[in-house]
Amino acid sequence: MRPLREALAGFRRAPLLCGLSIGAVGLSLVILGLFGLVAHNIGAAISDVERRVEVVGYLLDDASPEQIRVARRELGALPAVEEVRYVSKTEALANARRDLVEFSNVYGDLRVNPLPASFHLRLREGFRTPQAAAGVAGGLAAYPFIEEARFGDEWVERLFSLRRLATGTAVALGSGFAIVAVLLVGTAVRMAVLARGEEIEIMQIVGARDGYIRRPYLVEGAITGLAGGLVALGVTRLAYIAFRTRFAGFDGLDGFEALAWLPDVWVGGGVLAASALGMLAAAFSVNREVGRAYGA
Repeated sequence: MRPLREALAGFRRAPLLCGLSIGAVGLSLVILGLFGLVAHNIGAAISDVERRVEVVGYLLDDASPEQIRVARRELGALPAVEEVRYVSKTEALANARRDLVEFSNVYGDLRVNPLPASFHLRLREGFRTPQAAAGVAGGLAAYPFIEEARFGDEWVERLFSLRRLATGTAVALGSGFAIVAVLLVGTAVRMAVLARGEEIEIMQIVGARDGYIRRPYLVEGAITGLAGGLVALGVTRLAYIAFRTRFAGFDGLDGFEALAWLPDVWVGGGVLAASALGMLAAAFSVNREVGRAYGA
């Protein structure tokens, strides 16, 4: 309890300096929080598109109900397949009339339905790659009553490339922002420790042990980092709310209303990491200050 009491006493003795330190820590982490918010939503958007990846197999007209039933059961048991949906010829024509309005007159005058029945296979997460989709399409095409199986290989390849590019960019930029945040947090906490260098020297003169001297500063650094992390969290949340409110209802921008907030794990981990970072920065600074006093 003594380290906590002395850390709180240190905040009371120099509230302005402590406030500046917390503000500096918070502002340095805001950039990282905003980047995390953008990266999370980009990743969620790509994942949403990936969930729509399907392998489609078109059936011959002479496929029997028993063949369809057996094939549907076997395809649904594949490790890569999440869902198998069968679209009959009648349903395919109804979908075409609904979705292709410009051809409604053509489809409305038909006496014979020219559209084939089809299987639509949705892939599981982790199997939405060009290789996995090609493998499922090959297995589907092996059935003798399947006329053609396709999955839009060029589109899937581009989507997979976009995922790799987004991941690489996020790692590179996130690492850069994290390094800058670490340096700024370390500088802010170090300034607070250096401002009380005389206090450390006096404690050494009266015979206080190093551990006795360091512990209050470690607690103070942890509290400073925690407070700065909460400030960054609050500013990031306000920016998120303001952004959604600003673009809500704009024509063509309805997607902004679906922007997702950061996952709870990210939020909790970020605040705890800020606290740990503040404590590490305080440990480094007070160790240097204690060593300098001994050297003097």
